[in-house]
Formats: sequence, C-alpha cells, structure tokens
Amino acid sequence: MQPLIDYARTFGRRPEEFARLAEGQSPQVLFITCSDSRVVPALITGARPGELFELRTAGNIVPPHTSEHPTSEAATIEYAVEVLGVRDIVVCGHSHCGAVGALVRGDDLTAVPAVRDWLAHAAPRPAGAAEDPEVAEGVQCHALTQLLRLRSYPCVERRTAEGTLTLHAWYYEVHTGAVRAHRPDTDTFEAL
Repeated sequence: MQPLIDYARTFGRRPEEFARLAEGQSPQVLFITCSDSRVVPALITGARPGELFELRTAGNIVPPHTSEHPTSEAATIEYAVEVLGVRDIVVCGHSHCGAVGALVRGDDLTAVPAVRDWLAHAAPRPAGAAEDPEVAEGVQCHALTQLLRLRSYPCVERRTAEGTLTLHAWYYEVHTGAVRAHRPDTDTFEAL
C-alpha cells in the first residue's frame, strides 16, 4: 500500500495538468470491463483523464435491463449514452478471467454467495474448454453475450438504430498485452 500512497502524494502536485478537467467531461467511449486488477483500460487504450467513461464489474457483466429495479450498471450506461453522448461502447473481456472461468467450469460458489448471485446475470453459461487457463473461447463468447444484453437497454437500442452509437467486443490477453476485436463479418476476434 505504501508505494500507492507515496505516488498519490506527488500526483496532486501538478495542478496545471488537471485544471481543464474541472470544466467537465466529454468522453467518446464507454469502456465496460472486468474489475480484475490486471485490466487497466487507460493503459490498454492510452487514454488520458476524461477520455474514457469506465464501468468495471466482476466478469464485465452487463445485467439485464429492468426499470423496476435499476442497477448501478444501468445508471452508468444510461448516463454515458444519454447525458455524455458517448459514440462507442466497448465490452472488453480478458484472458485468465476468474469469473468467466468459474462459469465455464461450473465451479461451486456457495462459499461466495454474492459472487454466485452476480454471476447468475451472465446467463447463458459461456461455452469454452474448462481446462483452458486462458478461457479464451468462454471470455469471447461471454463478451458477445454482454454486447447483446446492452442492445436491450432502451437508450442503447435507440442510439444504435439512429446510427449514433457503435458497439464493440474486445478480448484482452493479460499475458501478452494483445487486444483483439470482434469482426461481425467473420464472427472472429482479430488483432486490432
């Protein structure tokens, strides 16, 4: 923890770099990814403060849209689309994902009931080889499922129909740093 504290102490000593951020934000991209500490959206994309609006959830899960019981995730998506007017949404899964791996393997999660109940939102269970430590196929399948789930959000549905919002599925390899994007025309994930 101490190295993080030491850095934070010096971070605020460059106010000229951050003064413009007080004027507001206008990110062009909502980046939905996993809470995993190995996935750092700004590092992956080279984004500076104010350029990405981030939503991080265990397993980069987008819960089903419901107006009766709104979620923090739904509020973040709605705000990004309706208020900030993002032009793109990226759902980025990653290799070696513990959440998706647990789903693919059918792990017993009774010891962590909140995790178990959260992962239930990932339905259907992602395909993939249970013995693959990267869970590449499962993660890619899961990212596409979450992208489809996004389309059920009224604000996303409307903006994609208008052609003012584009959705993307990415797969990040934590062990290589490579990023692959889903290509709908071939239904494959290919290097950016």
